[in-house]
Amino acid sequence: MKKFFLTLLVTCTALGVSAQRMTSAEYIDRYKKIALEDQEIYGIPASIKLAQAMLESDNGNSELARKSNNHFGIKCKKDWTGETVQHDDDAPGECFRKYASVEDSYHDHAEFLDKSPRYQFLFDLDPTDYKGWAYGLSKAGYATNPRYPELLIRIIEENKLYLLDEGKDLPVLAEREPIDTVPETPVHEVPAGSKVDIDNYVVAIYNHAGYDIYQNNGSKFVVAREGDTMAKFASLFALSEKRLRKFNDMSLDEELEPGDMVYIAPKARRSENGRLMHVVKEGETLHDIAQRYGIRLKRLAAMNYYDPEAPLMEGQQIKLM
Repeated sequence: MKKFFLTLLVTCTALGVSAQRMTSAEYIDRYKKIALEDQEIYGIPASIKLAQAMLESDNGNSELARKSNNHFGIKCKKDWTGETVQHDDDAPGECFRKYASVEDSYHDHAEFLDKSPRYQFLFDLDPTDYKGWAYGLSKAGYATNPRYPELLIRIIEENKLYLLDEGKDLPVLAEREPIDTVPETPVHEVPAGSKVDIDNYVVAIYNHAGYDIYQNNGSKFVVAREGDTMAKFASLFALSEKRLRKFNDMSLDEELEPGDMVYIAPKARRSENGRLMHVVKEGETLHDIAQRYGIRLKRLAAMNYYDPEAPLMEGQQIKLM
């Protein structure tokens, strides 16, 4: 009888452990919101992000994922200053990054790709080109497994994750539906004193919370008034202040001035309205130009082989695409 109960206890324990394993469907449902947020902010396809996390972490069930919240298998590297954990991978006891939460792991993965020079060519791909991203990650050396691209693609296609890239399953954006819905409304003029180039934007398409919404190079923005803050706009448009600042290439300590353009959606990677070149005016910065044309500052700097913080010379030509 004692042996029977011991066997039963082991069996129940095993079943309990098994029941705790997350399925791929559960994993996608739990973390696709974060993947979609990073897709908006960084331009990394949500399908790729989820597929990498699912593969690297075994749907969140791997030992590394459970003991360090590391869902992307990112090793310490020389510039990592956070917590670490030892884990056997290509060699015994390798150093891996440890995170306080899974969300931190997702955001660090985005920063890792965004800031690493060897991955920059991926951001020139079409946002829905998940196959290009899969093979590109392998080419850049993200993983040593030669079948890495095929494994990612299989996960994406089996779970139809490509629909996320195409905007066909984005519940995280539901709360922002009024922003993305463009009703037929009268045209409004840009307020006097704003920094908007009147020849380089589409006039106001609708009004939200007392602010006219304009569109420039495919991205929506509002014009700041006296006393406006990023925190206020984040609240008005159901965004985190961090995301809003990322959309506008602004640091945490930068404040708004009346007339500033404030983008409430990600800017484009290049000029998409036929503008090819901008001639620098006295006092202009690369950030000013990025805001004026609705182009991400980092991409504008890369197109021109220029430091985003370096001063510009009057008359200098800046490529926009």
